[in-house]
Amino acid sequence: QVQLVESGGGSVQSGGSLSLSCAASGDTSTSYYMGWFRQAPGQEREGVAALDLDGSTSYASSVKGRFTISQDSAKNKLYLQMNDLKPSDTDMYYCAAARDYAELEHPDEYNLWGPGNQVSVSL
Repeated sequence: QVQLVESGGGSVQSGGSLSLSCAASGDTSTSYYMGWFRQAPGQEREGVAALDLDGSTSYASSVKGRFTISQDSAKNKLYLQMNDLKPSDTDMYYCAAARDYAELEHPDEYNLWGPGNQVSVSL
């Protein structure tokens, strides 16, 4: 089993940048489908960016061109670089992993989740 913990995030003004990290511990010998999701109170969890086992990436249309997902396998870390942030990006951001095939559009396919990290963007 893998444990995930997010770090980074915080508060920034519109147009600014933030970076999120997700540290994985535990059974890191197994490859996982990885993803970043976000959720506002009372809203459904939304897929932001995903990284497949072959290294291919996918992004929500709302963040494409502004966010970049990457990983450092040697450090067991997943990253989300967020540029040109907008107030609509304000959310709790979660790192997630899945041992079986999972798609960004289906958060329920990811079965391992970090506790979340807040990102706030002001005007």
